[in-house]
Amino acid sequence: MSASAPNATLSLAAVVAESARMYPDKVAVVDGDTRLTYRALWDRARRVAAALREQGVRPGDRVALMMGNVADFPVVYFGILAAGAVVVPVHLLLTATEVAYVLRDSEAKLIVCHGPTTEVAILAADEAGVAVAAGGALSEGSMATVGYEHRSPEDPAVIFYTSGTTGTPKGAILTHLNMVLNATVSALDANDVRATDIVLGCLPLFHAFGQTASMNAAFRMGATIVLLTRFSGDAAIEMMAREGVDVFHGVPAMYIALLDAARSSERTLPSLRTCISGGASLPVRVLDEFAAAFSTTVFEGYGLSETAPVACANQAAFGARPGTVGRPVWGVDVEIADPERELTVELLPHGEVGEIVIRGHNIFAGYLNRPDATAAAVVDGWFRTGDLGTKDADGVVTIVDRKKDVIIRGGFNVYPREVEEVLASHPGVSQVAVIGLPDRTRGEEVCAVIVPAAGAAGIDPTTLIEWSKSRLAKHKYPRRVHVVDTLPMGPSHKVLKRELREIFSRA
Repeated sequence: MSASAPNATLSLAAVVAESARMYPDKVAVVDGDTRLTYRALWDRARRVAAALREQGVRPGDRVALMMGNVADFPVVYFGILAAGAVVVPVHLLLTATEVAYVLRDSEAKLIVCHGPTTEVAILAADEAGVAVAAGGALSEGSMATVGYEHRSPEDPAVIFYTSGTTGTPKGAILTHLNMVLNATVSALDANDVRATDIVLGCLPLFHAFGQTASMNAAFRMGATIVLLTRFSGDAAIEMMAREGVDVFHGVPAMYIALLDAARSSERTLPSLRTCISGGASLPVRVLDEFAAAFSTTVFEGYGLSETAPVACANQAAFGARPGTVGRPVWGVDVEIADPERELTVELLPHGEVGEIVIRGHNIFAGYLNRPDATAAAVVDGWFRTGDLGTKDADGVVTIVDRKKDVIIRGGFNVYPREVEEVLASHPGVSQVAVIGLPDRTRGEEVCAVIVPAAGAAGIDPTTLIEWSKSRLAKHKYPRRVHVVDTLPMGPSHKVLKRELREIFSRA
């Protein structure tokens, strides 16, 4: 007998359908003055499903979704799923030509847009030869479907497109099993979400972190998500206070922005029950200061689009270990492998630095129409992350760095995260990114790009280099320091180190 019975069914749409059954009159989504109960959210989603069917969308078809953090996002997202179709979230900062590539590569039948994304979506749809629809209009005029299309657990639910930093973007296929289980373990283990929680939804919903850990985990438990279309520290604090937010999910840049805003805020800061950080390493100094300012505990986690995304996290049951990303979530194995072996996975003993590899219910079904890329990424049943880390005897994982970001200076490996952690402890530093730049003598040289702390006196690069000499080994401390007003960020607020390398390689 096969592991999955032929008639087994599962749909990510059940996340909202079940909460609508259990908590029909509870507010599910807050978007400015708009408040949608679970009953209203599910009704509008089923109207979208009916409208999609009228436009010829059938189970298994792909529908692109290009929207910001507005109420129509979950409405259309779960409408697509209710119709049995596959959601293809589209990055909001892409050009029309880049969006057209995603539409063609995913073979999308339709792209659904909203407000500010409409112009780019229309241009992209025209270039790719697909239909385009406005999100709000889809939920009007059609009679809601009775229920939702059931799918096999192994059927695609969402296709996330990678950033394309190592080539053309690839579509990572996440199944209904991947997405439902990850929302569940995120809610129960990694995030400790409760039905009484009010979650601030400021992470981009088109991104795996915001989509699963914030939106889907909140809906899985019947919590309320408050959407913030454009993040800033001041706007987030104001929203937290107004809506009684008690759970925050963010990336390090957001925590830094909130701390900066808190220092100049005259209002009483909200006390947050719990906070989740992911996407990049959170400096321990920032974690401690944030926890004190907002009377909370910050739990760091780790994952990738290909892992649905949550793979491991500091969890309330075990307590937080600052500087680590905690233990694997339920049903997932996270180990350390020899990074030099590409054709097989050889696990390393506890404490050794190697490539982080993952297996479990969260591993994607492969890259769309790219069997060679899939075979290179999933070896012996393990997904190779490209990240370097360690795992101790207690099962706690620590991220060292991205393989591609490791600096090799004079034959010695320098891990940027270690250098960043030290520089971030300087009182005059708000944000820091460490990169390797070409050097004739050493191969690569360590370069730190610094954003000064608000209100701090100007940072002198020479002084900072001298300060770092006593805190870092001779091959690790930066020989070059550049002071900038801001660091280039992607839409998920992760530092774009590739851009920094391009800029300062020419300097």
